[in-house]
Amino acid sequence: MNVTKLDGTGRHILVIDDDLAIRVLLQAVLRRMNFDVELAEDGAAGLEKLQANGKFDLVLLDLMMPRLNGYEFIERIGAAPIERPHIIVFTAAGKRGVDKIPPDAICASILKPFDLEKFIELIDDCLGKEMPHK
Repeated sequence: MNVTKLDGTGRHILVIDDDLAIRVLLQAVLRRMNFDVELAEDGAAGLEKLQANGKFDLVLLDLMMPRLNGYEFIERIGAAPIERPHIIVFTAAGKRGVDKIPPDAICASILKPFDLEKFIELIDDCLGKEMPHK
């Protein structure tokens, strides 16, 4: 897939990762495709943005973070009175880390380090699916 073919106009993505380099890289790539991108340095900050800003089409979520990790973030938004966005998780913890998440809680997962083209394909696939229901 050519990443320039994905048009994110009108779509909002929240990137949650404690690694500044990953946040900045994903923000640059996604903005080049016309996505509106917000960044959060951990799950607690991501949860605040989700509750304050309302609807995101997609959350890109690291699992291993300080303060509030990705597992806790997923658990909290499952209980929150908000419309659940699609979630793609990424982790260096391996497949076992992803297997701890209920399959209906996330749209997709990818292991770090990830191939950017493959990651963009996952974003395209998830945005093409119906939104999950509460």
